[in-house]
Amino acid sequence: MKVLVTGGGGFLGSAICRQLAAAGHVVRAFSRNRHAGLDAIGVEQRLGDIASMELVIDASKGVDAIVHCAAKVAPWGALEDFYETNVRGTDNVLAACELNEIAKLVFTSSPSVVQDGTDQEGITESTPYAQPFMNAYAHTKALAEQRVLAANSPQLATVILRPQIVWGPDDPTFLPLVLAKARAGKLRFIGKAPKKIDSVYIDNAADAHVLALEKLAPGAAIAGKVYFISQGEPGFNEDLVNGWLNAGGFPPETRRLPEGPLRFLANAFESVYGALRIQKAPPLTRFIVDRLSTALWFDISAARRDLGYAPRVSVAEGMARLAQHLTRERLHKRG
Repeated sequence: MKVLVTGGGGFLGSAICRQLAAAGHVVRAFSRNRHAGLDAIGVEQRLGDIASMELVIDASKGVDAIVHCAAKVAPWGALEDFYETNVRGTDNVLAACELNEIAKLVFTSSPSVVQDGTDQEGITESTPYAQPFMNAYAHTKALAEQRVLAANSPQLATVILRPQIVWGPDDPTFLPLVLAKARAGKLRFIGKAPKKIDSVYIDNAADAHVLALEKLAPGAAIAGKVYFISQGEPGFNEDLVNGWLNAGGFPPETRRLPEGPLRFLANAFESVYGALRIQKAPPLTRFIVDRLSTALWFDISAARRDLGYAPRVSVAEGMARLAQHLTRERLHKRG
């Protein structure tokens, strides 16, 4: 197939591009900036903003399928900014599919659409959307999901994947934040006891997208459905974070802070920042407190059954690869 990957220069998007190219597909990436890594593997690159319908339609001409990864991802920000990228951008992708007669669309979403601030353990795709949503990101991803599901038809097959905490070498989101907090001596766990969470190593998350794309077709069993994607082996949040710390050359963290006062602070910060329309993220948000203090893991039997998904890289192997990568980075900086 000839496949367009929106957000193809991003962490997950570039991994999907690599795996698609390795599987023999012809790959085109649509991103804001050019990426040398994609040039190196022969990926055609188109530059632009996902919020531009004209550029999205042009970039998708001649392709058989789209993997739509492009999104604004952040725990804080103005709803209209997230809407422009996550909802209007998805509308543009759907318009491109219709106008260019593209028959397959794989949409990357997020489990944050169901995250409601309580422990959620072994949940399935039947879990309803959170009410209210934790932040503008979750809200707009849910709106985009609804559009993608509604667009499934005999002409366009759509499927939604919700990978949870994607991590690995070159992770631009979770890992840098954790290591920066550890370096500054400000990293703490929240609550009286560790909670079980899911995550997914980057190569496994990309695998799921390639599997979905290859199984997707109008009328296929997976068309019009949603799938959680994870390692399938939930572990304690502290084990995941300390694994990252170990890979980065830091000692394990054991210190804890009480949950109640932090929730109060997060609510207060969000109220003040929201009232004053401050764009910069508050020092603490409800989303961050929830991520560090509540259980969130999934039953991924549907992905195993329907997609043939089976995580190839274990958490232990992923941590070993991450440690090797970070060691090389440190040596390169010293050199």
